Amino acid sequence: MKKVLFILLASVVLHSCTKDDFVPIGKVDESLKINTAVGIKLQSAFVTSEVNMNLKSPAAGTYTVKILDISNKVVSKSTAELKVGDNVVTLYTSALPSSAYRIGLYDAGNNMVGITDFNKK
Repeated sequence: MKKVLFILLASVVLHSCTKDDFVPIGKVDESLKINTAVGIKLQSAFVTSEVNMNLKSPAAGTYTVKILDISNKVVSKSTAELKVGDNVVTLYTSALPSSAYRIGLYDAGNNMVGITDFNKK
């Protein structure tokens, strides 16, 4: 029994430490348009293993995307080099357990520039 628990725990730790890769899409369709100068928008609030999102930034630079669980604990953190304006990328969420999450976009000074919620099925 201890071996099974150890393997299960090791599996959870390894999956929670995997790097989130953002894959640039480039194309902004109507479902991802942001009408303000800055923000974050997901293509859908209900996510299975991946979702497209628009990270709209007021200035080019390195930004951090943090995924927080319902207790506001950071469960994933990745950085992305963004250009001014729309940056459409794919966010992979397969390592996250089913739950409600909040995803925030932060600038280099750790100031939040956008936030939205999603549910992982």
